[in-house]
Amino acid sequence: MLADIAAARAQGAPLQEACSIVGIGLRTYRRWKAGGEDARGQAERDPPVHKLSTAEREAIVTVCNEPRFASLPPSQIVPRLADEGCYLGSESSFYRILHEQGLQHHRGRSREPQRREPPTHAATGPNQVWCWDVSYLPSGIRGLYFYLYLVLDLFSRKVVAWEVHGRECGEHGAALIRRAVLMAGRGNTPLILHADNGAPMKSATLQETLRQLGIAPSHSRPRVSNDNAFVESAFRTCKYRPEYPTSGFETIDAARQWVWRFVQWYNEEHRHSGLNFVTPMQRHTGQAPAIMEQRVAVYEAARQRNPRRWSRGIRDWSLPTSVRLNPIKEAESEMAQAA
Repeated sequence: MLADIAAARAQGAPLQEACSIVGIGLRTYRRWKAGGEDARGQAERDPPVHKLSTAEREAIVTVCNEPRFASLPPSQIVPRLADEGCYLGSESSFYRILHEQGLQHHRGRSREPQRREPPTHAATGPNQVWCWDVSYLPSGIRGLYFYLYLVLDLFSRKVVAWEVHGRECGEHGAALIRRAVLMAGRGNTPLILHADNGAPMKSATLQETLRQLGIAPSHSRPRVSNDNAFVESAFRTCKYRPEYPTSGFETIDAARQWVWRFVQWYNEEHRHSGLNFVTPMQRHTGQAPAIMEQRVAVYEAARQRNPRRWSRGIRDWSLPTSVRLNPIKEAESEMAQAA
């Protein structure tokens, strides 16, 4: 284990994560490093005084195997036994013992619970992966809303298309995507459109439009808003602008005018923190590398003028060459390989 941890650290893995993956703590690692022996298997510990006896465990298994309880889980068995004036153990004890005996299985015709991995896509340039969603805009009448349709480029964070409508439907979404493709001049290059599981995103009209345009649809996991975090972040930026009318828009035209001004500011003036403080338009049009080179030159000149003020290197003004949507799975696999 020490050799594996040393190899992982040589490749850049943090010590704590490397120890966690092999199943030891930092104190154990340091004791082994200093030459101490592994005494985990030799430690003698008294069993808990409240531990179920062998007879009590066998009684639980016997009861669960009775014909009347054959199709019931412990959450149903324990209350029924209580109604009969019988207590053998807690519900968690029933589950633990059945798991140890290999008797806890999925029952019935319903599907077993499944763990779905979040959809992940990588963009190395503009117009490769788009994300879109619909958000509420308040009106002057309580309970009445306008709907902001917004399409965002994953690589550059540029708002490539938007519309405001009085209702939420797939027809408006399909028309917006068609207009976005025409404005981007995408041609026949591959494109992925990511969205959540809302009715407009899963509508037959939109799905047929994507098929005609050669766009591959992608959807978030049900009830997981983080899978479409880039668009959700753009909506938050929109609704937390100082001039955002929290009391609501008087008309739909007023909402459209406000969103138009916001999109112009967001694309061309807003220094995006996720882009190392260049604007989405600069990233989208390829101006960002030259801007970063200029910043590096400014910082290098400042360090040469006052070298004692710089104990380390200058600020990192680089930009990632690839942006990935939901990179959790990849990060976990890289950490496991490093260990």
